[in-house]
Amino acid sequence: MLLKDYLLKMEIRNFVIISHIDHGKSTLADRFLEITKTVEKEKMKSQYLDGMDLEREKGITIKMTPVKMNYKEVMLNLIDTPGHIDFNYEVSRSLAAVEGAILLVDATKGIQAQTITNLELARKEGLTIIPVVNKIDSPQARTAEVKKEIADFLEISENEIMSISAKTGENVEVLLDRVIKEVKSPDKDYEKPFRALIFDSQYDSFLGVISCIRVIEGKIKKNDRISLLNAKAGGVAKELGVFSPDMKPIEELKAGEIGFIATGIKDPEKIKIGDTVVLGNDFKLEPLSGYKDPEPKIFISMYPQDQNDFETLTVALSKLKLNDSALFYQNQNFQAFGRGFLCGFLGTLHTEITMERLKREFNLDLVIGAPQVCYKAIDSKNNEIMIYNPNNWSDSFKEHYEPWTELTLIIGEAYLGRVFDLLSSIDGNHIDSRPFGKDRYLIVYETPLREIIGVFYENLLNVTQGYASMTYKETGYRKAELAKLEIMIAGREEDAFARIIPKTKVNFEGRRIVERLKEVLPPQMFAVAIQAKVGGKFVARETISARRKDVLAPLYGGDYTRKRKLLEKQKKGKKEMKDRGRLKIPTEVFLKVFSN
Repeated sequence: MLLKDYLLKMEIRNFVIISHIDHGKSTLADRFLEITKTVEKEKMKSQYLDGMDLEREKGITIKMTPVKMNYKEVMLNLIDTPGHIDFNYEVSRSLAAVEGAILLVDATKGIQAQTITNLELARKEGLTIIPVVNKIDSPQARTAEVKKEIADFLEISENEIMSISAKTGENVEVLLDRVIKEVKSPDKDYEKPFRALIFDSQYDSFLGVISCIRVIEGKIKKNDRISLLNAKAGGVAKELGVFSPDMKPIEELKAGEIGFIATGIKDPEKIKIGDTVVLGNDFKLEPLSGYKDPEPKIFISMYPQDQNDFETLTVALSKLKLNDSALFYQNQNFQAFGRGFLCGFLGTLHTEITMERLKREFNLDLVIGAPQVCYKAIDSKNNEIMIYNPNNWSDSFKEHYEPWTELTLIIGEAYLGRVFDLLSSIDGNHIDSRPFGKDRYLIVYETPLREIIGVFYENLLNVTQGYASMTYKETGYRKAELAKLEIMIAGREEDAFARIIPKTKVNFEGRRIVERLKEVLPPQMFAVAIQAKVGGKFVARETISARRKDVLAPLYGGDYTRKRKLLEKQKKGKKEMKDRGRLKIPTEVFLKVFSN
């Protein structure tokens, strides 16, 4: 049989592994690579598919990674997915490109909150779910208990749940056999016009944008002309290939397969996750149902410390946007910093990872503003206004609205009291709490999004000694009493310190910021007033005393009136400096205030 005919008859299985952080997903992927001999033994290393240094350092998967494996005459296309809540958009994109999912649960920890969220996403896509308990070799494993927990949650028999050790490889081959047996084969209609879904992209200076695709119908060959239905952009398939796991060029991709296409398009702005690739200029074809653009949940202002790096930052953000569809950015200008961007993220970890990538991959030093959620307001003409940062604020708004979330926590029963104390310290309402497996509780709480975008999760881990998991989903906007807190330094408003906060917290937040500024601002030759105000009313004030020069030091004795004249002259000079001068705020001051 010719190789071409063999490949045409080859069965295909497309699947993902979904789990919570540190439940062994990357380790299981390593075993798959070894068993299928996709990676040579001498080249094998732990967390092989986690290619970013950040992923290895933090021990988490940040970027989804596809890989093609051949096993028992079946083509297995695995997409390794992240487990943290901030990267849900990565999971949702990968789920739309496959037919099956391995639900991996740690035998020492049981089902976690994020596991539930990912499972709901998989069910919505209609995927075949294979439940698996991992780490059964651990001395702390509670295999039987966790199996019952999963069975009760999924409403299935415990016999349907596999037990494996990704670390030792126990039962991993059996799991692969089950994937082949239970996950349905994708449709392979090669005669229909070519359509493929873009689920990820990256940039190459020679090949242009390289897009990861799932071919839904038809086939494509190298050098075929292509078009993007939504972007109305055209290009050439300069290169086609698969991930095995490195990029391996091939001559053709067909329906049911997952691979990549080098589009030749050099403008990253033209490539959008979820777009449909077709051949030629066949714009009459129906676009595939892509992905709903993720809506950023928190916004920060970002500026290069050196304004000469602004263009570098612009290019860097456009390239990161290629494989991070949740990243939002738009130009913004502050007098204190110069040109920069307002950026939107899905959460604090998403923010942290993006900042670190900009620093490492593009050598950028950045000034970062305080995080802010997106509010809504109704103006005097009854128009709805989105408030991404305090610059969008107007005192003429008639009504204000803020985003609320439904927060789900899974904690140890022993920490129940401490967790309720923590929840009582934030705005919100208790919805439900009930036992979840043995010695654990599930708590559902509704709260404004602003309450959980900062240090809430860190505080939760502290009060539970690390034995807690959290996930949340937005439940819409609710009416709120909000105000813009403005900060004045030396009589001038400093827009970079402005915040939008509930009216009930303006006094506390105003005092906190002015006290912090008094600590970190360097003293001047004149007294500096630091004030917080809301709607023209001052709610807090601190004063930095003037740095004094001893003008009397050169005098030895003499008439007191001479000394007094010198002191009066000094006082007059300080007043003139205060009237004429403008305080220049060092960059590190913003960093210290924002990080507090």
